[in-house]
Amino acid sequence: MTSPLSATLVRRLLVVLVLLGLAVASWWWVTRAKPMPVVLREVGHGKVESTIANTRAGTVEACLRTKLSTILGGRIEVLAVKEGDKVTKGQLLIKLWNDDQQAQTSLALSQLESARKHVAEACTLAANAESEARRQAELRVKGFVSNSREEAARADADARHASCEAVKADVVQAQMRVNATRVEQGRTVLYAPFAGTVAKIVGEVGEFSTPSPPGVPMPPAIDLIDESCLYVKAPMDEVDAPKIQVGQPVRIRLDAFPKQAFAGRVKRVAPYVSAVEKQSRTVDIEATFDQPEAAGRLLVGYSADVEVVLVVHDNAVRVPTSALLEGGRVLVVRADGTLEERKIKTGLSNWEYTEVVEGLTAGERVVTSLEREGVKAGVLVVADDKGTLTTK
Repeated sequence: MTSPLSATLVRRLLVVLVLLGLAVASWWWVTRAKPMPVVLREVGHGKVESTIANTRAGTVEACLRTKLSTILGGRIEVLAVKEGDKVTKGQLLIKLWNDDQQAQTSLALSQLESARKHVAEACTLAANAESEARRQAELRVKGFVSNSREEAARADADARHASCEAVKADVVQAQMRVNATRVEQGRTVLYAPFAGTVAKIVGEVGEFSTPSPPGVPMPPAIDLIDESCLYVKAPMDEVDAPKIQVGQPVRIRLDAFPKQAFAGRVKRVAPYVSAVEKQSRTVDIEATFDQPEAAGRLLVGYSADVEVVLVVHDNAVRVPTSALLEGGRVLVVRADGTLEERKIKTGLSNWEYTEVVEGLTAGERVVTSLEREGVKAGVLVVADDKGTLTTK
């Protein structure tokens, strides 16, 4: 039979053992390795593209745009349009004061009319003299007049004919003088060379308009734009220029429409390198929209980016490019939740996705939050609040 003292000691020992077990369990709980929250992406299949993009912002340009000024300077007498107006080809835009030239044209026209009347007079006399010369020739044959009389009639007819031709030449000269005065008037007027929109006007009625002399840039009087044909001009790094060919597909993104991308094609690659700055050498390319109407009303001068698509692989095994470490390595989540560093062989790559040729299979999970402190092989991880996202 157990004594009361022994039973008390046993109970106390059991209590001590329980407390000790609780202390050990608490210590383990506090000091255990806690899973690190990371962003995980599931390896999947999808499209991977090799692309290149412009180094600086591109610009929406018009296929037809001209900055017009009159050939001669003068005071603006007629300003037939205002900024924003739609004009047709041949429509009057600006007319300078040219009353003196109009007076010269009127004078030339009157001289032309006078010359024409002289033609009628001189050529009528020439025709009559020719008839008289023929009549005198017939009379000489019959013996009614002398040879000298016939010769005098022929000489008079030839002189009258020469006078007729001289007056005709005067008419031609007068017509050329009229044309010259009209050309002079044309130096003081501007007509639209094509249908378009007036973007900017420099000058008002009564102000003096001055064309640009050689070597001295002056603002144009009229900036005319044809908005029916637009394209994007963008600078590409000289290193990428050999990869770009006319006809390649592009994606055009406009700052005015940040959530949209418009399909297009490379229209032209500049045959020279532009050195805007010593450290920046670029080649300009031009890209057109496949469906211009999809972009709606575009404004010339919009900022734009052009992404040239070089190669496309469909249904490729891919991972986010943000999951790659230096040297083509990724951190893969094992079945026990720890990270494993794995070397992979990559194919096509862009800023969003990288093609995996060897080293990963669809369904595995990789870490994309590599910037977080402590993320490395062997660490126990758990998906953060974003969960595991798929690359599909």
